[in-house]
Amino acid sequence: MPAPARKRFGQHFLHDPAVVDRIVRAIAPQPGEAIVEIGPGRGVLTRALLAAAGTLDAVEIDRDLAAQLTKEFPAGSGLALHIGDALSFDFAALAAARGTRLRVVGNLPYNISTPLLFKLLGTPAALADLHVMLQREVIERMAAQPGGKDYGRLTVMLAPWVQVQKLFDVGPGAFQPPPRVWSSVARLRVLATPAFAVPANFAGLVTSAFSQRRKTLRNALKSLLTAAEIAAVGIDPGARPEVVSPQGFAALARAAAQR
Repeated sequence: MPAPARKRFGQHFLHDPAVVDRIVRAIAPQPGEAIVEIGPGRGVLTRALLAAAGTLDAVEIDRDLAAQLTKEFPAGSGLALHIGDALSFDFAALAAARGTRLRVVGNLPYNISTPLLFKLLGTPAALADLHVMLQREVIERMAAQPGGKDYGRLTVMLAPWVQVQKLFDVGPGAFQPPPRVWSSVARLRVLATPAFAVPANFAGLVTSAFSQRRKTLRNALKSLLTAAEIAAVGIDPGARPEVVSPQGFAALARAAAQR
């Protein structure tokens, strides 16, 4: 009997074979690649990935699910199961052990999706790409362009490291239990070099700018920059943060660091 979904882990198990097939076709895993699945759950995507790639690493926090996976995929099956929290897992060490950059796949729990993305991109040299399924609104924020309602802190913080492409939507009925929201699958291609230089104070400044997004930059950043200093980097201090490009925020961060 399969282990029940646990709310504390944010579990919604994918069970729709058509969605699984579409995800695997989007990833196009090849033998010899270092594929890593975060949260294999009951193994529905795991089976398809393993069949395509031949080997697979998987990180699972739920020990009951891990026990079931171990029974189905014993030693020699090609699955290396790591029992633990993906938020504390050393992906860089795994990349070093596999001798290549990782291709990460995951139906990520909505309650840890943003910190997990930031954790993964803390070691971008260890990653080739990510294919993730998240709440549709989160994917739309990740892929947003400046000036749109979805553009915000998450968009800007991902911009130096990845190119985000929304692939397709997934309805609640594809999961057990069904979530109350729609999901989407996105591809994040990790850039070989950052899209622009990232100042040490970049995250703090971006957070300040979007803490009250209806404020103008002049007001949101008044503790960090004067209106004249904002204007000096070619940005209107009367503009709202959602119209500023990621590169613009980097320029503002550099100006703040030079005060």
